[in-house]
Amino acid sequence: MEMGLKGKNAVVTGGSKGIGRSIALALAAEGVNVAICARSEGPLDDTLTEIEALGVKGYREVCDVGDKHRLDAFLDNVKGTLGSVDILVCNVSALGAGNNLKAWDANITLDLLSTVRAVDKVLPWMKEAGSGNIIILSSISGIEVGTSQPYAATKAALISYAKSLAVDHGPDGIRVNSIAPGSIKFPGGVWDKAEKAGSDRYHNTLKRIPWGRFGRPEEVANVAVFLASNAASWVTGACIPVDGAQHRSNM
Repeated sequence: MEMGLKGKNAVVTGGSKGIGRSIALALAAEGVNVAICARSEGPLDDTLTEIEALGVKGYREVCDVGDKHRLDAFLDNVKGTLGSVDILVCNVSALGAGNNLKAWDANITLDLLSTVRAVDKVLPWMKEAGSGNIIILSSISGIEVGTSQPYAATKAALISYAKSLAVDHGPDGIRVNSIAPGSIKFPGGVWDKAEKAGSDRYHNTLKRIPWGRFGRPEEVANVAVFLASNAASWVTGACIPVDGAQHRSNM
């Protein structure tokens, strides 16, 4: 299948670990130049090395996407370095558990507002180019209730936001989709730590997944690459669950 991605430039926020890292590497493997940001310098350097080892240009910057000015500066630096932003992958999440105001603030700031701000920054560039691709990482928690209220509500908002963007900017040649991962396990991640701690939540969640295992970040990355590619040229406004049938709703 012809992906048609070689030579394009992508931004992946939260691109140093887990799902973001896998998406960055999967895009790089298709010939995409990839810029990543995260709050920790060490993992950023490691992932940048992996990106560049695939024969493409890479760029990395320490950035808290909750800080509007730093996010703006990062995106300006990416455009100045790579020349364009053809693909934007908004991946950062606070993963805020609980239903208190602190969790609401974290999820709204990092999940929702950082996405809106990043999109607002790159949309004029994409419109000027006459094309673009935006992928927003949501969660199956945004499809059905069952997790903490701030996390679920914010993830639902991202799905709605992606759909609205797809409708509004189809005439501009810009496709926008969201991905709703289920429970994804990777070294150092939430479910890896839960397994090592022997938590009831880990085992109860595993029992609800028909395939009897947690998902892998590479499985989410494969969907992201498809959505960014020419193979998905008529896919826009969609929310794609990647969860091994973990969620039970019909949508």
